Amino acid sequence: MHPLPDSLRPAAERLFSERLELAERFVALLAEQGPERGLIGPREVERLWERHLLNCALMVDGIDALDHPVSTLADVGSGAGLPGVVIAIARPELQVTLIETMQRRASWLEEVDAELGLVLEVLRARAEELQGTRSFDVVTARAVAALDKLARWTLPLVAEGGSLLAMKGSSAADEVEKAQKVLTRLGGVEPTISQYGAGEVEVPTTVVQVRRRAKATRKGDARG
Repeated sequence: MHPLPDSLRPAAERLFSERLELAERFVALLAEQGPERGLIGPREVERLWERHLLNCALMVDGIDALDHPVSTLADVGSGAGLPGVVIAIARPELQVTLIETMQRRASWLEEVDAELGLVLEVLRARAEELQGTRSFDVVTARAVAALDKLARWTLPLVAEGGSLLAMKGSSAADEVEKAQKVLTRLGGVEPTISQYGAGEVEVPTTVVQVRRRAKATRKGDARG
């Protein structure tokens, strides 16, 4: 077992509320099966709560801060379910789709869904393959690729007026600057960098938000 450290319990209770037990069960599954199935490194088992679960759960603060409705969310490159499964636990009202290219990881995500009863949609596909056929209010990604490359894969999946939320590290500002031309070409506007969890966890979660411009529906419509 890998119990929730007392120092992190207030943050976990705030983020997961009455579904904290589900988060604890997910941690147990990751600890038991993650290393042997190549989902996480062996050294990560002792850091699951702070480095992974809460780091991902703080994305919920970013979702809650959005100024547009959110009912559908896709997580690209879900891997071990970080952050997609964690978000689905914390926000059961969202329709969450997990997009993963590798069969063994997609199978793991389906097993987790069945075990925890999360009612997820798991798609074994590349994000590019879904462009033009699927769109979501929010698309999330964690440690998938540099922002310019990530935007090419994910922004076309974001509904007009929706948002891309990418978890990033200390290079966030540099990545935004380098990706600016790509973002503009793809209809990405207003890139912002926010941190969540300061004072709750040792390392706050850094999130880059990019809106996808809403096209005008009629002449003179200034939305977007």
